[in-house]
Amino acid sequence: MTATISVNGSSADYPVHAGSVGPEVIDIRKLYGNTGRFTYDPGFTSTASCESKITYIDGDQGVLLHRGYPIEQLAEQSSFLEVAYLLLNGDLPNQQEHDEFKYLITRHTMVHEQLATFYRGFRRDAHPMAIMCGVVGALSAFYHDSTDIHDPKQRTIACHRLIAKMPTIAAMAYKYSVGQPFLYPDNSLSYTGNFLRMTFGVPAEPYVINPVVEDALDKIFILHADHEQNASTSTVRLAGSSGANPFACIAAGIACLWGPAHGGANEAALEMLREIGRPERIPEYVARAKNKDDPFRLMGFGHRVYKNYDPRAKVLGAAATKVLDTLGISDPVLDTARELERVALSDDYFIEKKLYPNVDFYSGIILSAIGFPTSMFTALFALARTTGWIAQWTEMMEDQDQKIGRPRQLYTGHGPRDYVPLAQRG
Repeated sequence: MTATISVNGSSADYPVHAGSVGPEVIDIRKLYGNTGRFTYDPGFTSTASCESKITYIDGDQGVLLHRGYPIEQLAEQSSFLEVAYLLLNGDLPNQQEHDEFKYLITRHTMVHEQLATFYRGFRRDAHPMAIMCGVVGALSAFYHDSTDIHDPKQRTIACHRLIAKMPTIAAMAYKYSVGQPFLYPDNSLSYTGNFLRMTFGVPAEPYVINPVVEDALDKIFILHADHEQNASTSTVRLAGSSGANPFACIAAGIACLWGPAHGGANEAALEMLREIGRPERIPEYVARAKNKDDPFRLMGFGHRVYKNYDPRAKVLGAAATKVLDTLGISDPVLDTARELERVALSDDYFIEKKLYPNVDFYSGIILSAIGFPTSMFTALFALARTTGWIAQWTEMMEDQDQKIGRPRQLYTGHGPRDYVPLAQRG
């Protein structure tokens, strides 16, 4: 199948490629050569930048698949490490593969001892994302045996190291901010359980893991593991296309994720719910959200891709109730969230604009109930998304059609003009 594009009476045919699911794409790689023109697509919202087999999203139907598996099934039945294996390798592991992968990740959880000194170079009130950008980028200075991107074995080792060490790095960022000693990993615990202990445990006493909290956090990690070609993933791929080492690429992804329009959205949603305060005030804020002249916006609603209920939000809604009930927390924020969700889903304004709850709507409530400060929310997002970034980076490195990223532009500045010496300028 081909598509014909005509410009000033001259036409050319371009191949149309079909994916396994989803819309077909028009291959316009020869457009400039044929017509002398580029396409104009701010934000690349109508441009496929790569071919991928990892994650599929149908925003209209509210569908998210990892390697073909619905995210709801993975979140309810799988574990984060199993999903990590799936994203990296393409299929769910059998028992032997699962055990071997878990062993490999577990044996890479410690970080180089000199990194503790590296942390002490930051201010105590430094944002955890600033610390993670620096520390992850510095890993290439400590692990020289896994920076050769042309060696498949070194690429694999780097992938395992990043997945394994990210919880340790994030937990150390938290510990440093509160002035508590770093805890070494405990390899007898699960991936998520180990992170909870490194974050909230202290050397003076044993840390008891609450299985409900562990399960909820594991779900959050699964739900944030990958999300197709979002801004941070595209950043990782763009950095990787230049031949940068994997640690630098992931640091670039963390920097992009730090933006409030991307990874900071769950913090903004929680702050909004706290501002509303109680269910009785919801009509006031809904009215403000509908007022074009009011800068207030409902955070945690709507999504760049999803024009239906975010499937990840459904999972976290149930998990939020379970966590708060288990911890004995009576939080008016959850009551406000439930009522706001009910109002929005029955309001014609929100239905017409397809503003449904997204994953950020409930994740902040859960993380806050567990005990994480809001400054850690995006760091936890980065921890989970590292798996997706690594899978996407690996896929890109194995793609024979991959080239260094080089978007073009629509130039609207001055045309050619001659330099005038300073003394002659009016």
